[in-house]
Amino acid sequence: MASIVESGWRYLITHFSDFQLACLGSFFIHESIFFLSGLPFIFLERAGWLSKYKIQTKNNTAAAQEKCITRLLLYHVCVNLPVMILSYPVFRFMGMRSTLPLPSWKVVSTQILFYFILEDFVFYWGHRILHTKWLYKHVHSVHHEYATPFGLTSEYAHPAEILFLGFATIVGPAITGPHLITLWLWMVLRVLETVEAHCGYHFPWSLSNFLPLYGGADFHDYHHRLLYTKSGNYSSTFVYMDWIFGTDKGYRKLKALKSDGDEVALKEM
Repeated sequence: MASIVESGWRYLITHFSDFQLACLGSFFIHESIFFLSGLPFIFLERAGWLSKYKIQTKNNTAAAQEKCITRLLLYHVCVNLPVMILSYPVFRFMGMRSTLPLPSWKVVSTQILFYFILEDFVFYWGHRILHTKWLYKHVHSVHHEYATPFGLTSEYAHPAEILFLGFATIVGPAITGPHLITLWLWMVLRVLETVEAHCGYHFPWSLSNFLPLYGGADFHDYHHRLLYTKSGNYSSTFVYMDWIFGTDKGYRKLKALKSDGDEVALKEM
């Protein structure tokens, strides 16, 4: 397996420049993973399939979904791609490389774990700041246009927010200067995580059912359906920051009430 990956990587670095791989390659991977993982949730919602796992009964209109896709394409080309290009010299300066040999899985997994923890910490505080009155009204309210989120709404936001909260995603790699393959893997995992958190469905196989500290769709969906002053649940991936600072009390109370209601229903059966 390792030899296959190394052979594939050798082909890439032989046929493409470091700049092409780091900027255009990263953009292509991001767009592919984002839309391939996010679009199915639009089809699920329109078809009504797996509706028993849908967190909210309300559905988005086709026009609202199409508006989201159109804006995303615009923002990705006009904001995300230029940021990738402009940040390339910074990553190179900090030590990012694309040459062989590839890093060991131990190094890759350690770095990605660090990125997840750091990103969640930075995102939590940045997200809380965006829920202050002025910033919510003029910036963050764009993201909250969708009170019933679906996968693609994860990156639907004001350009200023894309830059502001995007810092949380790139700060870890910028500090450590990883191999490009590590950066790509981190990007893929981060995209899949945020799409899942906004998908609007809580499945039996959802990660939050198996990883106690993982937030997931149910945790973040609560954040979207409440007023900005009362929502809480500001973390991106994990739940411990909200628990430590008490910004998940409303969510925990709702879960407790639902659990008590389920127990009463079972006793009455």
